[in-house]
Amino acid sequence: MRDVAILGSTGSVGTQALDLVRANPDRFRVVALTAGGSQPELFEQQVAEFAPAYSGLGEDASVEAASMACDVVLNGITGAVGLRPTLAALDAGTTLALANKESLIMGGPLVLERASPDQIVPVDSEHSALAQCLRGGRPEEVRRLVLTASGGPFRGRTRDELTEVTPEQAMAHPTWDMGPVITINSATLVNKGLEVIEAHLLFGIPFDRIEVVVHPTSVVHSMVEFVDGSTLVQASPPTMLIPIALGLSWPDRVPDAAPPVDWSRPETWEFFPLDDEAFPAVSLARRAGERGATAPAVYNAANEVCVEEFRAGRLAFTDIVPTVDAVLARHDVPSEDGLSVDDILAADAWARTETSTLIGRPA
Repeated sequence: MRDVAILGSTGSVGTQALDLVRANPDRFRVVALTAGGSQPELFEQQVAEFAPAYSGLGEDASVEAASMACDVVLNGITGAVGLRPTLAALDAGTTLALANKESLIMGGPLVLERASPDQIVPVDSEHSALAQCLRGGRPEEVRRLVLTASGGPFRGRTRDELTEVTPEQAMAHPTWDMGPVITINSATLVNKGLEVIEAHLLFGIPFDRIEVVVHPTSVVHSMVEFVDGSTLVQASPPTMLIPIALGLSWPDRVPDAAPPVDWSRPETWEFFPLDDEAFPAVSLARRAGERGATAPAVYNAANEVCVEEFRAGRLAFTDIVPTVDAVLARHDVPSEDGLSVDDILAADAWARTETSTLIGRPA
């Protein structure tokens, strides 16, 4: 039996994690639940059903829950607000099942400094896939990591064809059911850029050995290519249940966490090169990742502001990534030596103000 704390319990990852707990009461026990507060009625229902020892709304509540004595902390919070809970879980020595990629990307070397070997278990489907494939070889045998991207709802469109995209169109993801911010990030491919940085930090592979390919059906979640020319893939229908289950039970697997691919039916896998001209977010993320220190935090924060402005109808879809690029160009990146949480949060705040100013809406 594993005691788990679930942060962001009313979001997509959190609700699916609770589905897994319901289905496996002999494996998992919920000892803490936290959420941001946007769905108070659902949160109350969850607390009533699972009766955790601790529950609360807001960032401070998530930090408190992450500091508790338990086996696994699942950080399913969306956005930069997940950083402090991530650090709290690491400082407590608890296994961190990390779906909040932003905290790793923002925290970078600071997060890695605090993490013990194997303490962070990735819950993003792509990074969970990579972690599974990496079991098939030694680190020195890895040639490159290959992240797959569905291409989002606008795969195949040119840059000019994206100028009139609406928030409703950007929210219509073809294969995944996710929250609004992640769904729009998937449409711009900012999410894939964040995942490239995340892969570099999690697995220590240089950026020039991390590739992105477009795979529309999202059955192959990512791949690892080895030096002898062999490639291991992790495949399953597009569901988060498998990576969440692995996050809660790593290194063990949860039987019947989700249905497998039905190999009795015809199955075709297609892969396409990424169109960097139409979707420049990935190449911009590489540059931010290579600059290091606070640059990834600025990339993330500027994008979060742009997404909200786009959803409100005040920023064009094709202006999201150029605005992030402009903010990064104005950012003076400090040395990573002595980098603190305050430095990261200050860069995050600066980027949000700078982005709002560029867009013409002072913060």
